Amino acid sequence: MSGLLDYVPGNTFLHRLHPLSKLIFSFGLCLACFLTQNHWLVLGVIVCSLLQAALAGMLKPALAVLRALSKLSLLLFLAQVFFVRQGQIVLSLPLDIYITDQGLSFSCLFVLRLIAVTLPLFIMLSITRMSDLTNALTRLGLPYKYAFALTTAMRFIPLFGKEMSEIMEAQTARGVEFDSKNFCKKLKLILPLCLPLLLSSVRRIENSAIAAELRGFNVRKKDSGYKRYVLGRGDAAVLGALVLILAAVGLEHFYG
Repeated sequence: MSGLLDYVPGNTFLHRLHPLSKLIFSFGLCLACFLTQNHWLVLGVIVCSLLQAALAGMLKPALAVLRALSKLSLLLFLAQVFFVRQGQIVLSLPLDIYITDQGLSFSCLFVLRLIAVTLPLFIMLSITRMSDLTNALTRLGLPYKYAFALTTAMRFIPLFGKEMSEIMEAQTARGVEFDSKNFCKKLKLILPLCLPLLLSSVRRIENSAIAAELRGFNVRKKDSGYKRYVLGRGDAAVLGALVLILAAVGLEHFYG
């Protein structure tokens, strides 16, 4: 997963949108997934996210995320489906283990939601510069300290992934078998890496704090940024599409 959350440069329609439009659209899709109980609507959000990725020229990394989420979703599906006891039994197994129709429905919706809320946020982070998002949030009225903390946390996710990858490569060069297919063994090998990752993260955070202080972090104001962000027709179209999606969710609740 290393590098998947890095900014992907481009001049596509989605790249040129206002940073806040992308943020609102992504969180709006996540909200729609949690409000609806309709599997098809959640699946539609996943398809919509893949179309966004294709328009932004990053379909390949989006499919890589989808494959990784599918493996995790399979484990979560199996962990959920056997614990829902309500509904009609559709499959009975020994030792009083059975699967119900409600269990299948709930588990499918659970894993679809997991995928549907992850993809839009992944795409938004990949096509938006964190500096643009920070400036846009600051101009909206959010104090710079909070905007900086939010975007820095998101910026550090791919950095932590790279740090972990480098530590694993160093350990592999010393003979540690990280390519083992045994999940328990691999987990036992990865857990000791948390300490060096934590130490390197603290060192990086300290260096970043010193650099921010030297650049006048505490004197930053709302109008300190030179770049201006203007809502255009594309933003109106995207936000209009989000309103239609949320309206469809509302109608599904009303008539359901």
